[in-house]
Amino acid sequence: MKSLRNRFERFCYRHRNKGIPNLMLYISLGTALVFLMSYFAQNYFLYSVLCFDRELILRGQVWRLITYPLTYSAGSLLFTMISLVCYWSLGKAMENVWGTCRSNLYYLCGILMMDVFCMIFGGRADAAYLNLSLMLGYATMYPNAQFLVMFIIPVRAWVFGVLYLAFSLIGLITDPFPVNLFSVICFANYFLFFGQDVANVLPMSWRANFLRLFRKRKPVKPASKPIPFPSAGSYEASVAKVKAPYNHRCTICGRTDVSDPQLEFRYCSRCNGYYCYCQDHISDHAHIQ
Repeated sequence: MKSLRNRFERFCYRHRNKGIPNLMLYISLGTALVFLMSYFAQNYFLYSVLCFDRELILRGQVWRLITYPLTYSAGSLLFTMISLVCYWSLGKAMENVWGTCRSNLYYLCGILMMDVFCMIFGGRADAAYLNLSLMLGYATMYPNAQFLVMFIIPVRAWVFGVLYLAFSLIGLITDPFPVNLFSVICFANYFLFFGQDVANVLPMSWRANFLRLFRKRKPVKPASKPIPFPSAGSYEASVAKVKAPYNHRCTICGRTDVSDPQLEFRYCSRCNGYYCYCQDHISDHAHIQ
């Protein structure tokens, strides 16, 4: 599985700029056009032509397999327009990170998986879950990005991701079959593309605390022997011990300027080295070569 994912990553990287640039812009514009035409005409003919219907698809109206995302609606005109602008910006941000190829595959693969599920188990495919999967993907890439709820309250992206997960779990229990599994289909697509990165939707502090619960603590072994730290004057004391208690010492007889302060000491320039001699041996010693 890991090698297969690596191949997929390399494929998306090699074909990063291939695909439909700004796909979410075209989908958002098409959805807005369908909604506005139906809203002002008070007519849902376009919705009936573009929506997902398994019986009509089996009769040959196969365009419904890919046109149902254009039938998205958030209820009122204002909320629908705001939602479409939001989903377009989320898709654009993901495309900037992933590239055109992978971002297109993310959304189109979600459409395909929803088609297969609804063709097998029935129900009308809903584009709302596909668009919410964009929010989950964006929260994974940018968990600390902020949204202004009602243009006033700042809320981080990971909070929306966690709320989406919570509402999906609630809908899994309360909604009727097969609508309750629509979120599961989007989650499957999400896990397929993000892999282990799905943990990024949670704050780093949560992840660290969670891992700390399962981390095995190694017993700390006491030190076998304490390491003494020297005091401030210990270095000077050690230097004083090493330092010789005289300044000059005769190489022949060993007398020093401390034991015999009346003697004079000289250094021989002909000896190969730094050798000191007293006044009695400076003139008649064997030169060291």
